Amino acid sequence: MLAVYIDDQLLVGQRPIPQAGPQQARIKVNLIGICNTDIELVKGYMGFRGILGHEFVGIVDACDDERWLGKRVVGEINLGCGSCPNCYAGMQRHCPSRSVLGILNKDGAMAEYVTLPTANLHVVPEHIPDDVAVFTEPLAAACEIAEQVHLVPGMKTMVIGDGKLGLLIVQVLQKYGCDVSLLGRHDNKLEIARSRGATACKKAADLPSSFDLVVEATGASAAFSLALEKVRPRGTLVLKSTYAGNLSVNMAPLVIDEIELIGSRCGRFGPALKMLAQNEVATQNMVSECLALSEAMSAFKLAQQPGVLKVLLKNN
Repeated sequence: MLAVYIDDQLLVGQRPIPQAGPQQARIKVNLIGICNTDIELVKGYMGFRGILGHEFVGIVDACDDERWLGKRVVGEINLGCGSCPNCYAGMQRHCPSRSVLGILNKDGAMAEYVTLPTANLHVVPEHIPDDVAVFTEPLAAACEIAEQVHLVPGMKTMVIGDGKLGLLIVQVLQKYGCDVSLLGRHDNKLEIARSRGATACKKAADLPSSFDLVVEATGASAAFSLALEKVRPRGTLVLKSTYAGNLSVNMAPLVIDEIELIGSRCGRFGPALKMLAQNEVATQNMVSECLALSEAMSAFKLAQQPGVLKVLLKNN
């Protein structure tokens, strides 16, 4: 099968078709999204080798449980061992022996086929098109903030970073009635946020330094210092970025201002799918390009260009 993978460098080529084991499904992939994490993996993050891709939608074509056959699905990306305290507590994403689809010890979905345990799968409602369903994973990551922080109407919140994830976070915060400001660099992306009722600007100086909650979602280490400047004393700072490289930052404000610092990664797919099904989040105008899987090299170059939003890869 055709696949996009890392073997010391980004490659597009033939790989063996995976076979579904017990209680697993093999999925014929329809559509895959390129995420900033994929780009960081290519740069060396996590030392990953294998097939990339963790944002996908596809059709189950092989499974020992026939009830799954033909179902259109998305899949949660963390695979726990199933026998440690974290797994027993339902926290497979924190299993010390976990694998992560397309990120850690598990071939991903940037291919014609991918396998996952059926326990990780969610059936996509019929009325949700593929180019919307493919946003389930990043939307789930955005929704995770609401699981970690008590969001209340009128809460003053700031999102740093106007990429795909940042724009989804803006909408999730708005769903909870928060007053949302977005700081970004790209006019087209900022306009999307404005059209949905958020304050959006390019200059940090145009925004106050008194936010109850600041979410850093730039994928750039330099934004952490800015986030510390913008959160109020005893406010909350949520970090969404993963990036390859070391971070040098003055941590004293965390202690002096008693700021709560929260790392935030994956989220549950159920709430995200429900929001998509009920049209509570709009993904229109968030796809810049959809290219064939065979054009992945060009797609990765495009995905790293300023102003570009989601780049998708499709199988024929």
